[in-house]
Amino acid sequence: MSGKQSKAFTKEEELLLQDFSRNVSTKSSALFYGNAFIVSAIPIWLFWRIHMIDLYSSIISFIAVTLASTYLVALAYKNTKFILKHKVAVKREEAVTREMTRKLAEDKKMSKKEKDERILWKKNEVADYEATTFSIFYNNALFLALVIFSSFYLLKTFTPAVNYILSVGAAGGLLALLSTGPQ
Repeated sequence: MSGKQSKAFTKEEELLLQDFSRNVSTKSSALFYGNAFIVSAIPIWLFWRIHMIDLYSSIISFIAVTLASTYLVALAYKNTKFILKHKVAVKREEAVTREMTRKLAEDKKMSKKEKDERILWKKNEVADYEATTFSIFYNNALFLALVIFSSFYLLKTFTPAVNYILSVGAAGGLLALLSTGPQ
């Protein structure tokens, strides 16, 4: 036997490593950035209609702050999903195992290893879906609450343009910061 070992991973090992990494799929990334853009653009209406800020004269700050906030909110989605995914997997493990075992019990041709792999795949799929949806819901609610609180209470004496930049920027930054800690 040579002293050199293969450094390449098998397809199963790559899939398992992917399940535990912080990287999200292209589909999840598009979902995160799409939702983040929508929730980051909502405060434009708030400041245009309620704070009476002129839409056309402030378009540059609206675009810049919305894009920065979109990035920060998407980052918060990703961080929160990573933290929640493993917690959800543990909580749903028993129910998913029971359901998949019942479904796969009829198939006598399938080996125990293959059944275990399918159960593991289903657990990961359920945990990924639930963590994604909860991350989006939780971060959207927190972001909008922070924007409303800061714009109407903390920064109400500032001019509307400065209020918009500070409240939306601070809400996005605080959301991204809070998402890095343990949940």
